[in-house]
Amino acid sequence: MSGGLALKSNPAPIVACTIARDVQTFDLLIDDIEAELGEAWGDLSFMEAQTFLGQPDADDLEFVAIAVDDEDEPDVELILRLIKQAQSKGIKVILVAEDVSSSSLHRLLHSGVDDFVPYPLPENAFHDSLERVRAKSEQAAMPQPAPAEPAAAAPRQATMEVKEHAVFGVQSLSGGTGATTLAVNMAWELANIDKKNPPSVCLIDLDLQFGSTSTYLDLPRREMIFEVLSEAQNMDEAAFKQSLLTYNEKLSVFTAPAEILPLDIVGPEEIEALLALARRCFDIVIVDMPTTIVQWTESVLNESDIYFATLELDMRSAQNTMRFIKALQAEGLPVDKLHYVLNRAPKGLDLNGKGRVKRLAESLNIEINTQLPDGSKQVVQACDHGAPLAEFARKNPLRKEIIKLSKTLHEAIASGVKAAG
Repeated sequence: MSGGLALKSNPAPIVACTIARDVQTFDLLIDDIEAELGEAWGDLSFMEAQTFLGQPDADDLEFVAIAVDDEDEPDVELILRLIKQAQSKGIKVILVAEDVSSSSLHRLLHSGVDDFVPYPLPENAFHDSLERVRAKSEQAAMPQPAPAEPAAAAPRQATMEVKEHAVFGVQSLSGGTGATTLAVNMAWELANIDKKNPPSVCLIDLDLQFGSTSTYLDLPRREMIFEVLSEAQNMDEAAFKQSLLTYNEKLSVFTAPAEILPLDIVGPEEIEALLALARRCFDIVIVDMPTTIVQWTESVLNESDIYFATLELDMRSAQNTMRFIKALQAEGLPVDKLHYVLNRAPKGLDLNGKGRVKRLAESLNIEINTQLPDGSKQVVQACDHGAPLAEFARKNPLRKEIIKLSKTLHEAIASGVKAAG
C-alpha cells in the first residue's frame, strides 16, 4: 500500500465572487448566484477586491459580478480599475447596475465587461448572462484544448488500497485541534454507515494519560486496561474482546486507563500485538493517539492504512507540522500515509481565509486533504453529554463533513476488499 487517500470532503472551491459596496443591498443577486454556484463563491468590497485581484489566489476565479448603484458613481474610476484588473487575469466580468446615470453606465459598459444585467434582476437574467459568458469562454478556447477546471479544483487523486481490516490512526499536531472529536465521531459514523451490513468498528484510546474517548461516549474507564496493554503479546482474541466496552451496541471501545500512566510504560511490541488483535477481531480499527510522540508512534504509523494528522490555521500548527514531518523523514517512516485534516477551516465565502489555507499548504509542501468547519458550541456540548454529534446535533456542519469523510473511507475499504477478492 502506498500513497495517501484522496478524500472528497473539501469545501467547494471558490470559482466566482461578487464585488460591491455592500452586496446585501443586492439580495436578488445573492439568491441567483447561490442558485448557480451553491457555496462556491465569495463576496468582496471594492477595496478588498483591489487587493485580492492582485494575488495569485485570484487566478482560479471564473468570473466576478460587479454590482453598482447610484451611490457608487463617485467611485467609477476605482470600479474601472477593478474591471481592468480582472481582465488582466483572464477573469470574466458581469456588470450588474441599478439607477446608474447614463454617462457612468456608458463608461462601464465600454470598459470591456463581458456582459451586463440590469437590477432588479429579471427572471433568469443572471442565469442567461452566465451562460453567455461561459459560451464566449468555450468559443475562445476552441483552437486549443481548454484546461480542465473541475479537475484542477478537485482534491488531487492518489491511488491507494485500504486493507480489508483497516487501521486508521488519528494524531493531533497541536493541542485542541479536534483529534479525539474526529476519532470518536468518525468511528460512530463508520459503525452506522451501512444499515444492512454495518462494519464492526473498534475505537482504541492510546492516550494513556489524558485520553477522553470514554468521556465523549459516557463510558467508564476500566481498571483492566493496563493489564491488557502489558499482556497483549500473550492474549487471545476472546480475552481482548472482554476488555472492550460497547457504546449503544454498535461501537466497541478500548478506553484509556483509569489512572495516569507513563507513555513509555508499554513498548512497540505490546502496541503491535494490541493492533494485531484488534485487526483480527474488527473490520475497522481507529486509534486515538496522544499528542506526544513516543517510541510506539512508529508502530501505529506503520500499521495504519491512513494516519490522520489534525491541525489548525495558526503558527503553532504550522511549526509543529514541519517538525513532525522532519522527524518522520529522519527515521525513514512512511510520510505518504499522512492525511492532513484542517479543523475550524474558513467558511466558503471567506476568500482571505481560503488564501491563507493555500499559503499554509504551499509553505509546508503538503496537501491539506480534508477541511472541517467549526462545529461551534454544539461540539463541546455533545462531548460533555457523552454523545456523538449524530445523536446530539445531527445537522451540525462538522458532523456533515465527518459523514462525507466516513463514506469515502468505507468506499475505499469496499473497493480494496473487491480488488483483493
